[in-house]
Amino acid sequence: MANRNTAGNRMIRINNGIVGPIEPRQRQIEIKTAGDYPGVPKAYLEVAQNYGPDLSGPPLCDKFVALIQHMFTEDEADVIRHLKPKERKTAAEIAERAHRPVEEVSAVLNVLAREKFIIISFGPKPEIKYALIPLVPGAFETILVRTSMDSLTDWHRRFASLYTELYDTGFSTLNIGKRPAGIRYLPVGESLKAQQQAMPFGYFEEYIDRFNHFAVSLCQCRMAEELSGRGCGRPKENCTSMGRTALSMAKQERGRLVEKKELLEIKGEAEASGLVTWTMLMEREGSSTSCSCCGCCCGMMRSISEFNMPGRIAPPQFMPKCDLDKCSYCGKCALACPMGAITVDTTGKNRSFASERCVGCGLCVVKCEKEKALQLEAVPGYTPPEIQVREGFGLLSGLSGR
Repeated sequence: MANRNTAGNRMIRINNGIVGPIEPRQRQIEIKTAGDYPGVPKAYLEVAQNYGPDLSGPPLCDKFVALIQHMFTEDEADVIRHLKPKERKTAAEIAERAHRPVEEVSAVLNVLAREKFIIISFGPKPEIKYALIPLVPGAFETILVRTSMDSLTDWHRRFASLYTELYDTGFSTLNIGKRPAGIRYLPVGESLKAQQQAMPFGYFEEYIDRFNHFAVSLCQCRMAEELSGRGCGRPKENCTSMGRTALSMAKQERGRLVEKKELLEIKGEAEASGLVTWTMLMEREGSSTSCSCCGCCCGMMRSISEFNMPGRIAPPQFMPKCDLDKCSYCGKCALACPMGAITVDTTGKNRSFASERCVGCGLCVVKCEKEKALQLEAVPGYTPPEIQVREGFGLLSGLSGR
C-alpha cells in the first residue's frame, strides 16, 4: 500500500527526539444555569436543555447556547422546545402544546427536518412524526453531510465553526462510560498481509455484502476541521451510507451512489492516506453507515488522541507486537498511530505502548515496512462485538462516530 498523503497528525508531537502523543487536553467547560442568561429568550434555553445531558449532549454553557441560537431562529425554537427527548410527535400534537395553528407548526418542522436536517421525520402522511436526534452523533452529521464543500452556505460554515468551538471544550468526555460502544475499527488490509491472515477488507467486504445500495458523502469531521483551519488534507469522500439510507441520501443529493467495487476502491484510497475504517454496531431497517477516520479530526478518535479518555469504540481484535531485536527506533510507527498509543525515544532507543489507546488499525505495522519489527497479533479470547439489528425509524444518515 503506497502512502498517497503524508499529512501529519496534530495530536502527535516530536520533542527532543521523542515521538508520541501530545499532552492530554483538559476539559474547559464552565457549566451554567438558565439564570445566567437573562438576555437570552426562554425558548432557546429550553431547547438547549432538551439537547443537553438527557440526549447525551453538553450541559448548559456559553458555547452551547451560542450554537443553539445559531441552529434555530427564535420562531423555530418556540416550536421545537415542545418536542422533548425520545418523543415521537406529530405536528398536530406539537401544535397543541405550543398553542399555535398546526399549519404554522408543520411549516417550521418541515424546514427543520427537510431543509436544515436538524431533526428527523418519519411515517406516512398525514401522520408524519418528528423526533429530536442527539447533537452528536446526530445533528452535527446530518446538518453537514453532503457531496461537495461548494454546497455549504454561510449558515453551515458558521454552524461548523460554533460546533468546533463547543467540541474543543471537551464536553463529549463528560458522557464517557454512560453509553456502550457504537463502532468497531478494522485493521488496514496491508497490516495483516504478512501474517497471511484473513484480510480485513474481507471482513468489510463480507459486512457490506448484506447491503445492495451504497452512497458516499464527505466526512463531516474533516469538513469541520478544514473550515476551522485545522484540516489534515486527507480524502473526505469516504463517509458511507448503506442500504435504504443510501437511497435516501442520494435522493436528497447528499450522497453519491456507488457500486461495491468503487466503494472498496474508495476505502483502499483512504487507507493509503492514513485513514482507518469503522463499521457501526447497530443497524436499523436494513441501513448502516461507515466512515474512514483520522486521529486529528474524528470526534470519536479525538476523545482518546486529544483528551486521553475512552471513546465509544469496541476493543480491537488485533494489537501490534514489536520485535525489539529488529526495531531501529526510527519513530515512524509512533508518527503513523492515529491514537497516540506508541511513544518512541529515537535517541534513547526505547519505546512504550499504551494498549488502552489502541484501536488495532495496524497503520504502525504498515509504516514499519523496512525493519518489519511490528506485526499484528490476534487478541487472545477476543469475542467480536455483536451487531444490534433493530426496527424503528431509519438509521440517522451520515453518522461519523463520536
